[in-house]
Amino acid sequence: MDVTLPSVAGAFGEPPELTFPDSEAPRGLHVRVLEEGSGPTIQKGHQIEVNYLGQIWNGRVFDSSFRRGETTSFPIGVGMVIKGWDQTLVGKNVGSRLLVSIPPEKGYGPRGNPRAGIRGTDTLIFVVDLVSTR
Repeated sequence: MDVTLPSVAGAFGEPPELTFPDSEAPRGLHVRVLEEGSGPTIQKGHQIEVNYLGQIWNGRVFDSSFRRGETTSFPIGVGMVIKGWDQTLVGKNVGSRLLVSIPPEKGYGPRGNPRAGIRGTDTLIFVVDLVSTR
């Protein structure tokens, strides 16, 4: 079954803009490679550097490293970030731009993240540029 996800304007390294379909958020975890990178493959436990935009399905942007003007780095696949990132970024190549749809149970769970304005029922959409790994 083909899942309808938002369309993304902008290339790797550029701030993305999302256009949402006139449908409800898809169920489950989904990742679409928008641009395939040719760099090293990200492995579980690697420290990765990314640029990203996080937006609530059909809602507002709640976080963006693009807006801050700096990348962020963290270990991947070891529980230091939300499950949806741990489960979709590992195995992808540096230089890739990904569109990731994360259901509440793979995001912030039933409590959400009130500080960021995320409810426990919100599906999160991320555009992630994989900048480096080590």
